[in-house]
Amino acid sequence: MLTLEPANASQFERLVSIWESSVRATHLFLTESDITELRPLILNAYLPNLPVFIARDETGTIHGFIGVDGSHIEMLFVDAESRGKGIGALLLTYAVEKLRADEVDVNEQNLQGVGFYKHMGFAQTGRSELDGQGKPFPLLHMKYSR
Repeated sequence: MLTLEPANASQFERLVSIWESSVRATHLFLTESDITELRPLILNAYLPNLPVFIARDETGTIHGFIGVDGSHIEMLFVDAESRGKGIGALLLTYAVEKLRADEVDVNEQNLQGVGFYKHMGFAQTGRSELDGQGKPFPLLHMKYSR
């Protein structure tokens, strides 16, 4: 049984480790230096400045999280060991239904992520050649369509 609740700063180190395990499982196009460069941004710039919600089990273990900014889903990551158990779907459904977040950008090269969002009812509305850091990792802009 998972509960969803707002994250707090004392959990950010765990969230970064979830982010890293998830990225290593799905973002195969990123280099080690890309991950090293992103890690402090996730911890110090993104997590503290977004509403972030965690999925935690009855033992207190956090298995995934989602961060939103208005109607935009900024991040959704599930620990690699917990993938395939419906945690991402639970977090995304919460964001869409409760937080009214219905837009997301996903790396085009993250085929698992693109497939997940399509499966969950998102459709592509646009594309950018560069990611949010100006790197050549194209983004697909998607919007919930159900």
